[in-house]
Amino acid sequence: MTEVLFYHLQRQPIERVLPTLLEKSLERGWRVVVQAASDERVEALDAHLWTYREDSFLPHGTYREGDAAQQPILLTVRDDNQNGAKVRFMIEGAELPADAESYERVVLMFDGEDPDAVAAARERWTAAKARGFAVTYWQADDEGRWQRKG
Repeated sequence: MTEVLFYHLQRQPIERVLPTLLEKSLERGWRVVVQAASDERVEALDAHLWTYREDSFLPHGTYREGDAAQQPILLTVRDDNQNGAKVRFMIEGAELPADAESYERVVLMFDGEDPDAVAAARERWTAAKARGFAVTYWQADDEGRWQRKG
């Protein structure tokens, strides 16, 4: 059964949170697709994942590249699954994918400081539950560790 995880971002930008979650996905042997709402965000993440840490980088590519199917992490604005990912991250308010049941996990990340993003996440929570997915809610504690809240 597909798990749908909601990550409530507070005090930490997506540029800090996403790389760690991507690393953990790769450690588990999962291919990943990250869906953003704009090409500008894809380009910014593409640059960031090469330089986010001095001693490491995350192997990735974008949907526009010819070898998209071989990428362990694929950044996209499209709703297809070019690299055969088992995990899909939805950022910037990207909708729950129509084929969500084809993934082991779908991770919806939303800005807890944006009332519109919070309202949209609530709607997506209701939709995910209605589709029968295992739904969980995650929020960082004061030390920045993710805690399951629901």
